[in-house]
Amino acid sequence: MPFLVHRFAAAFTAVALVVLSLVGAGHAAAHAAVIGTDPADKATLTEAPARVSATFNEAMQPAFAAMTVVGPDGNLWSTGAPQVQDAVVSVELRPLGPAGTYTVNYRATSADGHVVTGSWAFELTVSGTGTPGPSAAPLAPPPAPGDDLPVWPFIVGACAAVGAAAWWAARRRT
Repeated sequence: MPFLVHRFAAAFTAVALVVLSLVGAGHAAAHAAVIGTDPADKATLTEAPARVSATFNEAMQPAFAAMTVVGPDGNLWSTGAPQVQDAVVSVELRPLGPAGTYTVNYRATSADGHVVTGSWAFELTVSGTGTPGPSAAPLAPPPAPGDDLPVWPFIVGACAAVGAAAWWAARRRT
């Protein structure tokens, strides 16, 4: 019987050490991030760009990339599918129309599979003669900070399962 008690204590100690080592561990924050945009965020332009782009700190996957440009009139001014070339995601623009704020929305998948979403805006000060596309349908909004699923309940559950299994094995041998 003392042998089983020592065995149970050793298993419990191992589980407790694993739990303690993971208690302070947060989720990974190594997701892709935008390091530059063209035009720059909050830029004031007198001429409309032919294309907009976002440059990330790592290569992006071409699958499932989305980038739209919505004008002050609520219509789409981007045209065609976004292009992904290494760490740059871009989309072509129609000739722009009304003066005002144009918002670039993006959603892209990083090399490690994490989806990155966001937006930036630029101001066009001189109206163009372009014809807008259809009314804009918004991309899914970016998740709010803290919306990640917490890991600690899974760790506690796993530790409880291991502890129960060790207790059951120790009781069964007696």
